[in-house]
Amino acid sequence: MAKRSRTKARDQQTTPGEVGPRQPCPCGSGRRYKACHGDPSGPPPVFVQRPFEGLASECDLIALRELVPAASAPLTLVGSDRTVTLATLLPGAAPAYVREDGSIVLGLQVLHSFGDPSRDLAAVLLEAIEQAEAGEVGTVGLTADPGEGPRLQDLLVDGPLDITVHDSFGYWADLIGDETGAVAAAAEQADAQMTPSSRLTGVDAAYWADVSTKEHLRWPMPHPEDALLDALARLHAAGEDTLVEGGRLVGMFRAHGLLTPVWDLASGTGADALEEPAAAFAARLAEVLDDDTPLSTQERSVRSALAGRQVTIR
Repeated sequence: MAKRSRTKARDQQTTPGEVGPRQPCPCGSGRRYKACHGDPSGPPPVFVQRPFEGLASECDLIALRELVPAASAPLTLVGSDRTVTLATLLPGAAPAYVREDGSIVLGLQVLHSFGDPSRDLAAVLLEAIEQAEAGEVGTVGLTADPGEGPRLQDLLVDGPLDITVHDSFGYWADLIGDETGAVAAAAEQADAQMTPSSRLTGVDAAYWADVSTKEHLRWPMPHPEDALLDALARLHAAGEDTLVEGGRLVGMFRAHGLLTPVWDLASGTGADALEEPAAAFAARLAEVLDDDTPLSTQERSVRSALAGRQVTIR
């Protein structure tokens, strides 16, 4: 057995500079090499690590795409007065819907993935505009890689999004109409699996969520990963990362190139109780982010522990 194991180990060795099949792909996609650019069937589409970079609401877009069940926000197009509404999710995870009045609803949470969500969203939006101009009503899809073309950053008048978080998917009926009752039925089914959520008002892109047995605060942040990890380590070592009694920083998601720290909260905390502590934490974090002194031994240990509690979701 030992001899066979040594033989297998030798077979799996790589030469210097070579990427092993189970190692992360050097393209930055987060996939293993054998499932990405090492796949003999061909590499996946070009991967954009921070697809929403440069947009004022980058962190909110990440939250709405990955974490928040039901929310919407109006969008303003460059050189157009057409009504466009961004929605976290549409019935059937449709990419977009064109209404009879020519207005458009654009969905963030979709089934397709072609490497650059910003390019994908722009392609769907352009297709929806073309469909609206032709007087066609209904769902707009994206079934193939759209290739090169404009990105969301090219089509939108940039600025903070005016986000409404909904407590039910019943808002679909107002967005896309419901002549047959099918939308209401879909909304009722989606509501059964919905996690109540709320956006804090005093800080950017922080979202409270009730997951029944406990509550969470999930807060996408725009800072470079290494700098943010250093700052969080300093705050944790100093005992300054607890927002409310019974709450603690438990880890973080990595999505679309940014980190989302996650706090566990005691059941019954609610979103309102987080407003002042979150604002105070944001101010303290900004101070610590400017600290470029080397981490202490304790802080390095904390940083290592935090880095080990990351989950990449996109």
